[in-house]
Amino acid sequence: MAEDPPFADFLVRIRAGDEQAAAELVGRYESAVRMEVRIRLADSRLRRILDTMDICQSVLASFFLRAAAGEYDLERPEQLVRLLVTIARNKVAYQARRQQAQRRDRRRDVEADRPGRELAGAEPSPSRVASGRELLAELRRRLTPEELRVADLRAEGRPWAEIAAILGGTAQARRRQLARALDRVADQVGLEGRGDA
Repeated sequence: MAEDPPFADFLVRIRAGDEQAAAELVGRYESAVRMEVRIRLADSRLRRILDTMDICQSVLASFFLRAAAGEYDLERPEQLVRLLVTIARNKVAYQARRQQAQRRDRRRDVEADRPGRELAGAEPSPSRVASGRELLAELRRRLTPEELRVADLRAEGRPWAEIAAILGGTAQARRRQLARALDRVADQVGLEGRGDA
């Protein structure tokens, strides 16, 4: 039996936008994200208005956006699971705060997370892959040329110190520049960038 490619190679493929690697990631880790979302949606009133699949897709979209930009330094699969679970936890908390702030009458909403509403299968559908590709293209379009250059260099796996040497400034400043840019464009397209890890 052939061994799985090393985790570092898997992340390089994710950063490069490899659709097979993305499908592999979804197949391996989406169930952990769904479970965390379900646990965090213990309040039945929240379950009525928040769809676990919507939150799960938002978690994955945020991860793919930031991974493509090279924001995450992950060495082991366990770190990836912890990261995805943390993003899920933060997104649920964000949505709960948002719902509380809006003081919605949750009694009128129909339950969105009842049995039978979950999507079957771990493989992303062609439409999900296409919409993910379109989302990534839109996010890249919204970055300034300088931000896009930082993201591209980081996605190539270059360390922050090398990026700073190429573009000027400090490694810390370039890291913050990319983080702020990703937060900005995630907010612009409705990914709630502040709900990420």
